[in-house]
Amino acid sequence: GWSCRDDCEYECMWLTVRLYLQGGHRVPQFHGKWPFSRFLFFQEPASAFASFLNGLASLVMLLRYRAAVPPACPMYPTCVAFAWHTGDTHSAQSPELVPTSDPLTPNLHPPRTLGLQRPALISICRAFLLLFLACHISYLTLVRFDYGYNMAANTAMGLLNVAWWLRWCHRNRPRLPHVWKCAAVVLLLQALALLELLDFPPLFWVLDAHALWHFGTVPLNVLFY
Repeated sequence: GWSCRDDCEYECMWLTVRLYLQGGHRVPQFHGKWPFSRFLFFQEPASAFASFLNGLASLVMLLRYRAAVPPACPMYPTCVAFAWHTGDTHSAQSPELVPTSDPLTPNLHPPRTLGLQRPALISICRAFLLLFLACHISYLTLVRFDYGYNMAANTAMGLLNVAWWLRWCHRNRPRLPHVWKCAAVVLLLQALALLELLDFPPLFWVLDAHALWHFGTVPLNVLFY
């Protein structure tokens, strides 16, 4: 699926890398990304494999969820739909568990943490979040793709996510002993996200901080489900 232009850019990138190494210089990033040795048609083979493992873990746990939870349960359609969103977008964004910084993720907060007894409040929260998401995507698509703004928006949503879930876990700890698993997933995901700040050239031109982050989220799928 690589075009002639894509392949040319890839070969030219490695020619440039070799020249930098021969001259004793530090290898630069290309279009904001480190150079990776492709495997077959995978530009980032380690990250691709980690994403596959995350998708597989999510699929296995979704099948267990569907086998254990009756379809008549109020949150059943929401959780199943979100699990498919997980598989569809995992490689593009953050580790797609419920407590992440994906802008779509907080849409599950109202029904899961406010309870189904307050539909009006849930509707208001959901409308606000969908409006924010629509404005966010419209700005990045139609006005300007601002990496700084996008990072700030995702960080803000991530912090809101963490604070909301931890507050819910703390309030329900006496009644629901298993919420420690939810709190552990939230905190571990944020700790793993710090790997994104460890910006170093890929080991063997394959394994970088981004791939390590994805590998670290694989067992968290099981813990959260």
